[in-house]
Amino acid sequence: MSETKTLQAPVAAAAIAVADDTAAPAIGLWRRLEPTMLGAATFAVILIAWQAIPYVVVMKAGTKMFFAPPSEIAVTLWQLFASGTIWAPLGVSAAGFGVGLGIAILIGLPLGVLIGRSETLNALFDPFVTAFNATPRLVFLPLVLLWFGLGLWSKVVIVVFGAMFPLLINTYEGVRNADKLLINVVRSFGAREWDIARLVVVPNAMPYIITGLRLAIGRAVLGVVVSEFFGSNEGLGVMMVQAASQYKVNIVFAGMIVFTVLSLAMTGLVKMLERRLSRWRPQRAGGE
Repeated sequence: MSETKTLQAPVAAAAIAVADDTAAPAIGLWRRLEPTMLGAATFAVILIAWQAIPYVVVMKAGTKMFFAPPSEIAVTLWQLFASGTIWAPLGVSAAGFGVGLGIAILIGLPLGVLIGRSETLNALFDPFVTAFNATPRLVFLPLVLLWFGLGLWSKVVIVVFGAMFPLLINTYEGVRNADKLLINVVRSFGAREWDIARLVVVPNAMPYIITGLRLAIGRAVLGVVVSEFFGSNEGLGVMMVQAASQYKVNIVFAGMIVFTVLSLAMTGLVKMLERRLSRWRPQRAGGE
């Protein structure tokens, strides 16, 4: 009897271990998919509530004219893409967004590192950075239109003004908060300033830089919308303004959704970049 119990104990332990190994991948998969599933569920609830508004709330005839449920917006989006009507204005807006954001990154990221590492450059540029960042971008629009006209480059300049400063300021803060002890250790081994910035400062500042990129994307989309609403002759924003003047609310909502999807796609790419560049950081305190 005692021998049977002795044999059963290892078998039971082995069965528990096999069960744990089987459950572990499922738990890990759920943890990876949980944020996406929760976000999708929230989005679905909002769409359902939006679609149900006309059936739940009694709206006046004038209010109904300015309301479009998601089903109508989806049909409008399909028609715009299928007919090719949206491709040309979307290409103009995407070009202004992409070129402007690229220039903002090329200027803001290195300048933020340089200002953060140099007290002299910080003293020289800090008043201008503070002043331009505190000034609403819309103030520059009339002057930009006078200088660059109604074409692509006026859009690009507004996007650069909007996207550069969040990235520059966040990069600067990240560089200033780099680990001083680690910098001194690397310098004691004979590292040059370039090596310190490349090996220590920029990796330590990466969370700040990623946050700046995410803010820059939002400001870039805002810059495109503002420039096309008030000072452009082509683009998705112009199409939305023309549709609004003709009371085509479904097209206005469709354009808004396209801009939102563009922002979400770019933010998703930044999150992927963040996960790739931050693998060396511990995910939980205490090394769990």
